[in-house]
Order: sequence, then structure tokens, then C-alpha cells
Amino acid sequence: MDEKQVREVPVPSLTEIQNERKRIRKGTYYRQALVGTVSVLLVVAAVAVLITTLFLPILQISGDSMSPTLEHDEIVVLLKTKKFERGDLIGFYYQGKILVKRVIALPGDEVVIDVEGNVYVNGELLEESYVTDKGLGDCDLEFPYEVPGTSYFVLGDRRSNSVDSRNSVIGAIEREDIIGKVFIKVWPIRKFGLIY
Repeated sequence: MDEKQVREVPVPSLTEIQNERKRIRKGTYYRQALVGTVSVLLVVAAVAVLITTLFLPILQISGDSMSPTLEHDEIVVLLKTKKFERGDLIGFYYQGKILVKRVIALPGDEVVIDVEGNVYVNGELLEESYVTDKGLGDCDLEFPYEVPGTSYFVLGDRRSNSVDSRNSVIGAIEREDIIGKVFIKVWPIRKFGLIY
């Protein structure tokens, strides 16, 4: 009959046990810290996406129809709202794109633009210090033009290079197509500030 050989396993010392427990706790702590940090970052990213989608859309300007107020490649933030006034810069949907123009006339207002590019709203000449190139531009409207229903009459600040409400291709912008009004420029950082 064979006898089984019993091998003795050395019993670790108290110090070795304490060191092993510390090593395991340290590894668990770092894993928990990593999981916690990643979770917080994911929540912050989700909240940021939610805020920019629901309340503060971010746009990059393309083209120079709003020059010098907004230049090509500048980044702006819009405030989602349904209340607009003359002079507000708004972002709106047009054929799958987002355009930015300035509100010139409100629903029901009467607009007249003369051959020199002077704009009259309800018989009053607008003081437009933001306009760089006055002109009638690409216009196929008959004046006086009454802004229909819940629409807004918008123009670019660089009139010679802007396709806007003067042309029936775009026409007056329906309130439901408006995303919001531009209220802050965030890039380039040297031009950071509120837009009036």
C-alpha cells in the first residue's frame, strides 16, 4: 500500500498577509476610481450634448454674408427661443443647412428696399451701422412687401453677397424653421463675447 506524501505549505507571516491585503485594496481602489472617473465623464458629456441640443446649439459660420459681424469659420452659440426682435441674429433651417441672418422685419411689417439698398420698415428708414455693402442685391420681390403670418424678413449684413429674404428662393422665414438667436461668439478666443 502506497502512502501519500503530504507536502507542507508554508504559512505566511502576519506581515505578508497584511501586505497582500494592502495590495489587493490598492488595486480595488484604483479600479473603483477609474470606473468612477469614466462614469462622471460620460455623464458630463451626455449632459453637455443634451444642453447643446436642447438649449444652446453651436454653429460654425461658413461664408461671408454676415461680415463683418460674423466671419468665416467663427463659432457661435445660439439660444433657443421663439421670441425675436428687429436686429437679432438668428439661425434657421434652409434645405438641410443652417443659415444665419439678421431679423429686419417682424410678422405683419411692411418692408421697402430702394435701389441704393436703403431699408424702410413700416415707413421708417433703418439705421444699419452693421451693413458693409448696401445694395438691392439679388432681389425678385415687389415692394412694398408685407411679411406674412408668423414669418420674419431677414437680411445678411453684407448685402452684396447675401441670399436672403429679398429673394423668393428663401423668402420670409417661418418661425418654426428658426432654431434660435445668436448670442455669443466663442471662437476665435480673441473675439469671445456677446453679440448684439
